[in-house]
Amino acid sequence: MELKALAEMFAEQEMTLREVMDRLGVKASGLLILILALPFCAPVTIPGLSTPFGLVIAFITGRFALGRAPWLPRRLLAVKLPPRFFRKVIGGTERLMGWVERRLRPRWSWLTDRPGKLRFHSWIICFSALLLALPLGGIPFTNTLPGLAIFIGMLGIMARDGVAVLIGYGLLAGTLVYFGLFAAVFTELIQHVMVWLRSM
Repeated sequence: MELKALAEMFAEQEMTLREVMDRLGVKASGLLILILALPFCAPVTIPGLSTPFGLVIAFITGRFALGRAPWLPRRLLAVKLPPRFFRKVIGGTERLMGWVERRLRPRWSWLTDRPGKLRFHSWIICFSALLLALPLGGIPFTNTLPGLAIFIGMLGIMARDGVAVLIGYGLLAGTLVYFGLFAAVFTELIQHVMVWLRSM
């Protein structure tokens, strides 16, 4: 498995996304998206990475959705992953990966039978990645929900599994609802604080 090979290769040292992409070769884009989403699908503590990882995923999938070749700017290629990153990812998400992989299979082909449909579905990943990139790491589930939408949606696209693609849409919708509720509560709180300050 590529993830385990990377864990052995970069066991005790930092690595850049350029090095990871070089190691993955022609499969780089899809696998890189899965790798970068995995830490947010389970309680793996790797702080400070949601914004750069989200931007990388959004950039890759946005280009794919527009029919352009995979490419990342130098600044994103230079993003460093900490030592033992892949070991932490494997340890925290191995059960999740196994459970999902056992259930993936080509089905509902009417959703995934054309390249144009796959490009359209990739907007799930792009929008979810932009939500992941928001600096809200201290708020519960603001990384987990978009991370799951990216992971499940990308697996559905790669495996041509229409059911997984629809689950990705559902997770994105749930993420938007959750973010909307949080924004409404935060706005209401600010309004109460402002009223209280005026009354002093």
